[in-house]
Amino acid sequence: MTNKLQNTSFYKQAVDLLHSARQQVVRQVNLAMVHTYFEIGRMIVEEEQEGKDRAEYGKQLLDGLSKALTNEFGKGFSTTNIQQMRTFYLAYQNQQTLSANSKSAIQQTASAGFKLSWSHYLKLMRIDNENERKFYEIESVKNNWSVRELDRQYDSALYTRLVLSRDKEGIKKLSEKGLILEKPKDAIKDPYILEFIGLPEKSSYSENDLEQGIIDKLEHFLLELGTGFTFVARQKRISFDNKHFHIDLVFYNRILKCFVLIDLKIGELKHQDIGQMQMYVNYL
Repeated sequence: MTNKLQNTSFYKQAVDLLHSARQQVVRQVNLAMVHTYFEIGRMIVEEEQEGKDRAEYGKQLLDGLSKALTNEFGKGFSTTNIQQMRTFYLAYQNQQTLSANSKSAIQQTASAGFKLSWSHYLKLMRIDNENERKFYEIESVKNNWSVRELDRQYDSALYTRLVLSRDKEGIKKLSEKGLILEKPKDAIKDPYILEFIGLPEKSSYSENDLEQGIIDKLEHFLLELGTGFTFVARQKRISFDNKHFHIDLVFYNRILKCFVLIDLKIGELKHQDIGQMQMYVNYL
């Protein structure tokens, strides 16, 4: 029996190792594809700039390249896809840090900064505001966002919500470093967007319904809260003076090194609600 258990553990290690290796291969293939598409986009733009009639020649160039690549490699190189490569280069050509003048050095340096999949960049390059685009790219890398999560964060106007609470210097930092928690209020978004809970916006529902919706979608809620949040308790009971109280939701932020308490209220916030919350904070 012991040998069987040991073998099972050994087999699992081998399986995990192969899964990890395959994931690395897929990641490297995706990165190589992104770098290649950037270079194809650059080649297209440079060819168009050779003094020819850009509008007519550009269309012919894209169609011709599409046919040539399709004949050589099969599907995936429609004129639309080739156009996306061109758009990709135009969107990112000035964002890369260029430290040399030679063409080969510039190409290597420019493409070295890409860390996401092509699907991510198809979404990102449609964001016109360069600072906003940089922010979502940085956050996608830092938090390992899937394309679906990137879509959700963008659709919830995360960047706009953060910008509204920051000065010019703070906005600049967002586009250079993403969300950095330098002080506690940096961790707070206003408002939070909880569309993933699925509660109808205009129908009547209770605080318990809202709490249950958050718990059911806890992974999504943690992503919406931001960086460093971990779930601690639901209906956390605290007692003093022979009385019992329950805090709706308790989280801990490992970066701020503090508890984060959430008390759910439907309707207008009252003074006694604020006093009760302050009591919870003082107790913890």
